Amino acid sequence: MEDRFAFKSYYWSLGTTSFRMANFNLMIERQLQLIDQFWKLPSNANARWNSNQLLQESYYNFLKQENFIEGNAERKDKDAREKTSGLVDIGLLNDERHLTPVGRYLLKISNEGDFETDNFLQIPKDSFVYFLQLLKSYDANLKIRPFVILCKFLKKFGYLTWEEFAYLLPLCIDKESTLDIEDLVEKHRKQTISIDKAIINVFMKMDNYKSALNYFLNISSVDVDVLTQIGMNRKSRAYDAQYYPLYMALKKCYVENDMSDRAIIELFEKSKLKNVATYWRNLLFDSSLKSAKKSNPFAHLRANLFTDCHNERDFKTKFFKQMHLFKAKRSLDDYSDLNRRYFKVTDTVIYSDSIVEFDVLPKAFFDNVDDRFFDLAFKASNNLEELKSLKEISPFLNVDQACILDSLGNLFDVKVSDASQAKTLVYDERYKRFNKLVDEKFTSEKIIHLLQLFKERNDKEIQKLTTDGADAPTLFEYVLAIAWYQISERQGDVLKYMNLSLEADLMPQTHAGGGEADIVYKYPATKDYPKHDLLIEATLADSTNQRRMEMEPVSRHLGEYLCNNNKSNAYCIFLTNFLHLNVISDFRMRINQPYYGNGGGEISGMKISPMETDLLIAILQKNLKYGSLYKMCSDLFESELNPKEWYEELKNRIVNCA
Repeated sequence: MEDRFAFKSYYWSLGTTSFRMANFNLMIERQLQLIDQFWKLPSNANARWNSNQLLQESYYNFLKQENFIEGNAERKDKDAREKTSGLVDIGLLNDERHLTPVGRYLLKISNEGDFETDNFLQIPKDSFVYFLQLLKSYDANLKIRPFVILCKFLKKFGYLTWEEFAYLLPLCIDKESTLDIEDLVEKHRKQTISIDKAIINVFMKMDNYKSALNYFLNISSVDVDVLTQIGMNRKSRAYDAQYYPLYMALKKCYVENDMSDRAIIELFEKSKLKNVATYWRNLLFDSSLKSAKKSNPFAHLRANLFTDCHNERDFKTKFFKQMHLFKAKRSLDDYSDLNRRYFKVTDTVIYSDSIVEFDVLPKAFFDNVDDRFFDLAFKASNNLEELKSLKEISPFLNVDQACILDSLGNLFDVKVSDASQAKTLVYDERYKRFNKLVDEKFTSEKIIHLLQLFKERNDKEIQKLTTDGADAPTLFEYVLAIAWYQISERQGDVLKYMNLSLEADLMPQTHAGGGEADIVYKYPATKDYPKHDLLIEATLADSTNQRRMEMEPVSRHLGEYLCNNNKSNAYCIFLTNFLHLNVISDFRMRINQPYYGNGGGEISGMKISPMETDLLIAILQKNLKYGSLYKMCSDLFESELNPKEWYEELKNRIVNCA
């Protein structure tokens, strides 16, 4: 049977799912570095990328050699194309996979490790580049600019729920459909239409779906070929053959009214479809446990849209719509995570509590953008590969700063007179959100649980509980900084002290460049301690690599800090999962050794206190505050104890404190 109905896309996405990687910022920066190195190899200097399978395979092998990817792709050339296509989509690479001017500028930022803000939106330098690029980036097939569509909706509605973001926003593929989706969002919020019904309304307006349903209703005998025709699979008809056994099992139960145990168990078995099994089983059954169906299958059937089927025509209509609804939701679910990753790199959008919204300054900015700007949402960009200013992207983005300050003031119900005051307001707002984040996600109990996971190196679970935008070492530093914020009774500017790049949602992100000391905490004088600085260094290196990797850097960071801040009363705490005895010895003896700085300075008496993660867990469990901890460390620095006994005494004092 020849194909009668062709799939036509009715939703957009950014990039490809093969580039849906954890540590998204890092992976982009790292791949820019690697592809730049790849083209500099003499064998590749004059090669062409397109239609060059051998070169593409060579790039895949190069990525694997550099530990950028794992496994062994069945089609290396295809994987290489997919790994790079997302960077083409946002203008960092051209079609031949060479760095564009924008890509080179972003690579320069990464190589220099200079991510400080240099823009009025107060977002990091690299994020501002992504912001400019996403305003220009478009879906090549549909000629739609997804980020501009998002900005349009956030301006109109103030926020989107996660369901609206994932399932409705991508259905905006032209002006007409965008107006329809705006209407559907309003109806959804008034609870006059469900998300599922909204999706069905969209695809059932399309001629190919109408024709396919009409064909399905009027054919007398349904077989596998019929199901593969009406499935309109975008890749291959063969993928939809799995729906025929489900169709027959549903028909037996709901059209032929066979509710025997055997028929229901058969329905359960046939609902296990590749990629969409969860959707079908949640619709039909109240449990995913096969044993429950065997004990009393009928009791575990949910009431569903098929329960009240009046005839076979009604059943066919419902099956057709439900099949395409679940296929659409599966794809939209898959792409929503990818879209989120791309939008997050702009650091203008916050994803929190199942809500998507602008950060405060981007909101104030777009509140003043003329609505005529959003007409660009339906136009391809001809300058994607060039770094353009906002006003070069559109004159409507050339917003008067005074207007932005007025809008910012309206958000906070204060008069904002200058950029400095605006910066203070935004920073204070960030701290409110950060403290709320700590209250909800980083209580002492949750930090202790995370520290245990770090000991086990259960990195996937750690990212699941925090963010997959950062690698384990970065997350370790972040969690330690928050732990110390709690120990210090939330005193001090910890967002600045932690020396990490934070996304708009205040979770960390990993960059390709390195830094200096991990955390630098500054304490003013109190009754419990003098004014001083604390450098917190952290590593997840095991005991085998600890001496080689950490002894010199930790001492150097503290030594250089003291040389460069000659009036500073600073010491260092080194935190790790497992301490090597010789690391303890080395750090203990630094108090008697001079240090010669790179700039010619000289200091002596470096104080470095190593701690294992278990000791930090004990501090949190006992609710030990920094004033008491400082006295313990200070007293022991002045003691005559040898290294091993010195560390054991610190442990005893912490573990046995009241």
